[in-house]
Amino acid sequence: MDGSGQTRAPAGEQGLLLCGHGSRSASAAAEFAACAARIAARRPETPFAYGYLEFAAPNIRDALDDLRARGVRRVSAAPGMLFAAGHAKNDIPSVLNAYQAAHPDMTISYGRELGVDLRMLKAARARIEAAIAAAPGDVPVEETALVVVGRGASDPDANANVAKVARMLWEGLGFGWGLYCYSGVTFPLVAPALDQAAKLGWRRMIVFPYFLFSGILIDRIYAAVDAAAERHREIDFVKAGYLNDHEQVIETFLARFDEIDGGDTAMNCQMCKYREQFIGFEDEVGLRQESHHHHVEAGSHGHGHDHGHHHHHHGDGGHGHHHPYPHADHPLGPRTLVQS
Repeated sequence: MDGSGQTRAPAGEQGLLLCGHGSRSASAAAEFAACAARIAARRPETPFAYGYLEFAAPNIRDALDDLRARGVRRVSAAPGMLFAAGHAKNDIPSVLNAYQAAHPDMTISYGRELGVDLRMLKAARARIEAAIAAAPGDVPVEETALVVVGRGASDPDANANVAKVARMLWEGLGFGWGLYCYSGVTFPLVAPALDQAAKLGWRRMIVFPYFLFSGILIDRIYAAVDAAAERHREIDFVKAGYLNDHEQVIETFLARFDEIDGGDTAMNCQMCKYREQFIGFEDEVGLRQESHHHHVEAGSHGHGHDHGHHHHHHGDGGHGHHHPYPHADHPLGPRTLVQS
């Protein structure tokens, strides 16, 4: 290590980069940094850095500059995200492509998101079981509904993964019922989902935000649960904790970096709305994919597509802005969750 306590690599050596979205929430940024520190501690001989797309410092370009200053020329970059939607498929690869184009002596290999993984399910189980253990009373699991809340995206593949996680937790833990909803962007939103579930007569509902870190959306989800508890006083609503830096989450991040080292960096392209005519999203096939965060990535004005890392570019038509969501007027959403 050098005098700053950072691991310095011999010129040309490999480093690790964790790429986050970033948040205006100080607690979310602190939790992401703590998670990154735990990952770095598990690879003490490998230079490690983390950066964000926006809202927090350092940004991804600054993190790459830091690794470069430490002698790193081969970077394994992983998205610090649960599922692959626009940020993991578009924005991060664009920033990495642009940086590599500007620094041709650098090789950046991009891995996949955390995804649906048994380790992640173990972390989720721990959070759910801890909430049940802390709840007053003894309600049988068969008389309890599990509500899994995802972030929500305009990518149906990412949204479907929330549904899959919900089903696997519901079935694996033996709940009487299971459902999923989202904090915004898509449908159903939290409040209408809880009201619909309340009609089925469950004695208890465990509401579990399948989120990595805290922030305003977690606060709003919990506020929606409190409001639902006021509307449905006959039901015991229990708020489970989010994933945060559970040991199994750290293990999954390490596995993603190991996949890159082993040459297995493929993201799921088989269910990508930019590649296949996904039901309801047919007009997005072939759209150019580029970052929507250039305003915070100084120098990121272009993105090559012939470099060593995996990227998602399936055509040259269209534009680089968010495409209109086809169900924007759905009665159960998808407007961003508002304070109840």
